[in-house]
Amino acid sequence: MDREIKLIWDFKGPNGAQTAVHHEKHLKEYIAVEGLPLHITGSQHLSDMHSLAFMVIAEKDMMAVRDALKPHRAEVWVAQEKK
Repeated sequence: MDREIKLIWDFKGPNGAQTAVHHEKHLKEYIAVEGLPLHITGSQHLSDMHSLAFMVIAEKDMMAVRDALKPHRAEVWVAQEKK
C-alpha cells in the first residue's frame, strides 16, 4: 500500500484563517477535476496569525500534484491523523 502524503499551504496574517478555508475549496475542486482517489482535505487554525490548508494524496501522485499546485511543504500522513 502506498504511503499517503499531506501537502500543506501556509497562510499567515490576520486574514490567514479565511484564506485557508477558501483555499481548501479550490483543493476539493482540483481533486474532483483530476479524479484523484483520495478526498481528504482540511484547514487548521494554528494561531491568530497562522492557518493552513491541506490535502492528502497517494505518494505515487505526489510529484504531479506538487508540480501543479506548489504546496509550501509536505509530510507523511500518519495513522493518528486518519481518525
